Amino acid sequence: MSETESTVGQPDQADITDYNDPNAPWNQAWDQDGGIANWNDDVIKEFRENSGRVGGAYAGGDLILLTTTGAKSGKRHTTPLGPLYRDNIMYVSSFIEDKYPAWWYNIKANPQVTIELGDKTHRAIGKVLEAAEYDEFAAWVLAENPLLADFQSKVDRPIPLVVLTLLGES
Repeated sequence: MSETESTVGQPDQADITDYNDPNAPWNQAWDQDGGIANWNDDVIKEFRENSGRVGGAYAGGDLILLTTTGAKSGKRHTTPLGPLYRDNIMYVSSFIEDKYPAWWYNIKANPQVTIELGDKTHRAIGKVLEAAEYDEFAAWVLAENPLLADFQSKVDRPIPLVVLTLLGES
């Protein structure tokens, strides 16, 4: 959806307080033939055409495009994600219930990433948090982010947490 199209009836991201909210972007249905990849393609296109602003389920929310290198394929993959912040530390997580997302595995294998933020492109390093570093950060995240805390209460595995450090514009 372009900037000129109406987003009337779309919830503001701040209004979503429960992981199971049917209006949340992660609970939206997508075309089963095209799958989530085609849905992401449309979001990526809109993001790039509008300097990082998108409509629809993501209207009013912060969004980045994270480009990783496939852990197995070596191919570049771009994923729209909502960045979260702990002071000035940018991090990302995921609401995928049955597994960690591909971008998490990709960053674990190759931490050099590209982040599109608004109309700027940055080289960056992604760091998958593990062990004591994960425990400390996750405790803070779960105390400060009710959506991730709600999600964590519904899944058996620890939520994925990746810290992103911008290196400079590309």
